Amino acid sequence: MRHIWFSYIATSICLFLLAGLIMWYISPNILAKSKVVSPLPSFLNLWENSQVSSIDLWFPKENIMQSLALEKPQISAEAAIVYDLTSDTALYTKNEHRKLPMASLTKIMTAIIALENKKEDDRYIVSKENLVGEDSMGLGENEILTQEELLYGLMLPSGNDAAEVLASNYPLGREAFILAMNNKAKSFGLLDTHFTNSSGLQGDGKQYTTVYDLLIITKYAFEHFPLFQKIVETSEYQIPYSQTHKAFYLENETNLLTTYPGVKGVKTGYTPEAGLCLATYLDYNNHQIIGVLLNSNNRREDMKELLDYSLKVLGITPPSHG
Repeated sequence: MRHIWFSYIATSICLFLLAGLIMWYISPNILAKSKVVSPLPSFLNLWENSQVSSIDLWFPKENIMQSLALEKPQISAEAAIVYDLTSDTALYTKNEHRKLPMASLTKIMTAIIALENKKEDDRYIVSKENLVGEDSMGLGENEILTQEELLYGLMLPSGNDAAEVLASNYPLGREAFILAMNNKAKSFGLLDTHFTNSSGLQGDGKQYTTVYDLLIITKYAFEHFPLFQKIVETSEYQIPYSQTHKAFYLENETNLLTTYPGVKGVKTGYTPEAGLCLATYLDYNNHQIIGVLLNSNNRREDMKELLDYSLKVLGITPPSHG
């Protein structure tokens, strides 16, 4: 009986060791062929989507700070949001999830993709096809500029030509640049944003976003790219003549930059379809605030009202402004 028992134990040990050797031999092949299953949706899955290089998820809180003593502004914009990054609180919302065209606010994402994919030689060649739209930095065919020079032309005078040069000089071309814009939006978790070009002009298909999504995009640009912040804070900029291009004098279209103390840019936009659009970054009294509005009849007055109201909600006296 004891002999049978020992035989049983010995056989079990041998089978166990044999199974271990088999698994040790075949496991690398299994792992090599197996598909990693991610709990993320497929559009955020880095293994599924090679165009998404990183995931950066931040979502504004839905709670709104209000004051019963203050009357909520009645603005002309179809959609708007004002958000205090310092306290992580919404100060004003109106149709914040409504999908609308965004005109040249598109260029905030254009700048992000360009900054994340700078050419090694930093030489961006202008082609005839890049010279589109009324708003331009004044580029000419066959001129060669640096990325930084084009970014000033993109963000200050809202150069559609600069937007197209940045896109067409992308490693895999213009269409790949636009794909990268959309995939970047997806990496932020934004399902209500779609780009069809790098300028925001009409004519390349339906493109849209929400003020909620634009808040997230603008916050990312400010927090990740010091050069972006430096550019949008600039009221005027001169690019001197070089052997590869003429001289340029650029003025910032973001009119609150010089009239509302604490405003640090960001971007204006307009098309007949989108109406007047504006994204604004305010750094005032130790509070960093982003305001976005779409389809306004008077974006300047709307934004001033929203910033004044938002500061009052925070218990801060707004600055005197023009």
